[in-house]
Amino acid sequence: MRIEVDPNSGFCFGVVYAIAQAEFFLDQGIKVYCLGDIVHNDKEVERLKSKGLEIIDHNKLNQLKDAIVLIRAHGEPPETYQVARENDITLIDASCPIVLKLQNRIREVVRQAPSGAQIVIYGKPGHPEVIGLMGQIPDDSGVNKVLVTGKDDALQKIDFSRPIYLFSQTTKSIKTYYELGELIKEEAVKHGNTNVYFNDTICRQVSNRDVKIKEFARRFDIVLFVAGKKSSNGKVLFETAKSVNPNTYFISSVDEIDLRWLEKAESVGICGATSTPSWLMQRVKDFLERELNTHSV
Repeated sequence: MRIEVDPNSGFCFGVVYAIAQAEFFLDQGIKVYCLGDIVHNDKEVERLKSKGLEIIDHNKLNQLKDAIVLIRAHGEPPETYQVARENDITLIDASCPIVLKLQNRIREVVRQAPSGAQIVIYGKPGHPEVIGLMGQIPDDSGVNKVLVTGKDDALQKIDFSRPIYLFSQTTKSIKTYYELGELIKEEAVKHGNTNVYFNDTICRQVSNRDVKIKEFARRFDIVLFVAGKKSSNGKVLFETAKSVNPNTYFISSVDEIDLRWLEKAESVGICGATSTPSWLMQRVKDFLERELNTHSV
């Protein structure tokens, strides 16, 4: 049986940088706290915890004094930096540069937009990146902030008679985002409003994986997609792979593999999300090779 790991899968550069920053300090025996899971992959989080990384929430952050705290790639709202200053906390800011650029663009719009304008963010409610983005819009700014999860949600929440500035969480589907943008423009025109400003804020390293993962998935009888269950990008890419290869299975660890999936397969492809560590995909490959050597599949 042919078993291959997708060379284009695995951590995006933002996650690589955040983990490298954490390990730099941990390897020196320095205590590091991380505000939220450093990556949406339980196995990688467990690995870093074993090296001394402690995951905390914002309540714990408020109680810390004179500590070192890492901000992960998703970024944070301004309030987090204010707490750090007040509590003498040293921040290791590993926010993804693309996320930081997006945060800056939102702040610029807040400064320039007329009162009553709307900043609409397409994203997943409660996602840490989205929380950071929404936090760039002060409640007293005179600009309304609107979070939408898709077309139907947008139609219900947006006032199409007012100026609209549209942004997206960086890891959303570029196709879906552009479709959403066209819908909003069409609805605004119906209300006599041409003040719709579409901002392409999708990370291309993430969005380009759609094409590559389709190419990869087509080449195999079976595809094992490895990702954490909390990974938004993992859910999107899994559906992308499954759309071209129905024999695609979502797993988070080797424990979830059912060898019966492979009974009639001659080839297996292993791929993952931008939050999936390469070592975990390799572990899946090693597991399959061991099992196939000892069992008749």
